[in-house]
Amino acid sequence: MKRLHLIEVEDQTWCPKAIRNGITDILRFNLNIGKIYHPIIPLFKETLEKTGSNQVIDLCSGGGGPWPSLLKALDDSRNLHVHFTDKYPNTDTLQDVKQGFEDRVTVHSDSHDATDLSLDLKGLRTLFTSFHHFTPEGARSILKDAVAKNQAIAIFEFTHRSPLAIFIMLFAFIAVFFVAPFARPFRWSRLLFTYLVPLLPLIGTFDGIVSCLRTYNPKELQQMIASLENTDHYHWEVGEHKSGGPIPITYLIGYPKSNTPASDG
Repeated sequence: MKRLHLIEVEDQTWCPKAIRNGITDILRFNLNIGKIYHPIIPLFKETLEKTGSNQVIDLCSGGGGPWPSLLKALDDSRNLHVHFTDKYPNTDTLQDVKQGFEDRVTVHSDSHDATDLSLDLKGLRTLFTSFHHFTPEGARSILKDAVAKNQAIAIFEFTHRSPLAIFIMLFAFIAVFFVAPFARPFRWSRLLFTYLVPLLPLIGTFDGIVSCLRTYNPKELQQMIASLENTDHYHWEVGEHKSGGPIPITYLIGYPKSNTPASDG
């Protein structure tokens, strides 16, 4: 299927905060209850060992994505500390995540651009279910910035550009009605926009389908890497990792060949 960079409502500056936060709350709940990213934990641990870092700079964190369940599963991994960053940070939800992992999570409430990250934020950069939000130019800028600042990066996407993935995403409409009351933190707005004015089921399903159509496949990721300059000192890994379901998890990992640990400040 040809990649289509269609509009996701959640990405738009005009999207109301209640809608954006409602969608990221529900996504976080589903990712953690379903342990969607747990199959890549061995790959992630291997990346941590190769980079020598115990600091993770999570980009485009949304509502925390899969991190609540991942942090529990990675409890024995190098005293891992995760920094949540986003251009439009869902601070309330991220603070809720932090309560369960006080000394292992830092929430950055100010806006952070994934294409030009502050030099103060050093460590393994991660993007979970967010790389597809960027145009090819923006996506290359994320990789270019990591290389320019000699930081490792790991990208994982459970969305997939295939008819089967799009078909599965259609069930998100029904799932939102079951999930909305249980996602945390509790928000009356989430119930309002689910049961009285069903914008969250509609927008969540629409954005989910568009996410699949936007997702880069391994060949496109390889081409993206090949278009970068001054990457001879980097090691890259791109592929699809078997998941617990019929849709694989696409990944891209890059880090300096020297294996010199990132300066974690």
